[in-house]
Parts: sequence; C-alpha cells; structure tokens
Amino acid sequence: MAQQEVLNGGAAKEAVVFTAVKPRLAVEAPKAGDAIEFYKSAFGAEELGRTFYPKRKAEQELPLVLSAELALAGTTILVSDCTDDSAAPVKNAGAGCVLCLETEDVEAAVAKAVAAGAVAEGDLPDEADACCGGGGGRVGEVKDPYGFTWLICSPAKKCAEAE
Repeated sequence: MAQQEVLNGGAAKEAVVFTAVKPRLAVEAPKAGDAIEFYKSAFGAEELGRTFYPKRKAEQELPLVLSAELALAGTTILVSDCTDDSAAPVKNAGAGCVLCLETEDVEAAVAKAVAAGAVAEGDLPDEADACCGGGGGRVGEVKDPYGFTWLICSPAKKCAEAE
C-alpha cells in the first residue's frame, strides 16, 4: 500500500479530482484564427469562446489569440497563437501532439479534412493497433495546415467487432 501511495504522488488527505482535460494546440502566430476556422470546417468543431492577448504590436493587423475554446466530439480543445513571449506556456507550434478522432465513416472524415486543407498521410489501412484506443479497424491520418497530426479511426466498439 505504501508503494502504491508513492506511485500515485504520495499519501494525500483528500483526493484531487480533475473535472476535464483540455488539450491546448499552440499554433504559429498569427495563424490561430485560421486554425480555428480550419477545425470548424474540417472537423465540425464549434467555437465556444475566444480571448485575445491584451497587448499587440503596432505592426500586427489582428490581435493574437490567447485562447479559443472549441467543442469537438464531446470534448473541449483550446487553440492559441504561439509567440516567443516569455509568458507563453509553449514555445514550439505543433510539437509532439497527435489527436485522435473517432467516426463511423473514416473515409468521409479524411476526405472532408483534405478538402478543408489537410494533407492525407498514406493510405487508409485496416491495422491491428490503428484505432485511437487500439484494437484494429479503419484509420486515416491527416496533417493539418498548422503541423498537427490527426488520426481518424473507427470507434473502439467498431474495432472490436471487426475481428
């Protein structure tokens, strides 16, 4: 039991409960506005809100996006402009992130993303570990215009049925 407590961050008197995980996509400034429109067009995201950096440089036509909240597939993602500002939490746009979307119609979803400006990566294979959660099924991979890789795959239950 003591070892389990250490593995989980030590013994705590009260459990910490998280209410949400919201991935933040840092996009090369000043392209966050374009990325938001792409995610709405390609994946059907719904914009819930947007805040801007309070200061902007004189040469900027538009204010930079501090954070935009998008509803996508029952979850929330955040999109922001990545700047060299020392207060920014991320310094490299598009680095180290793969996002997974599940759908019954992988081919149509990939085609829609490509039509909106994404680039398809390879063919649509039926692979044993291709689904976002593992388990086989159809999978498509696209790279969006902002450097993020999206895996579009059959839902886990559909994957299990394929076997």
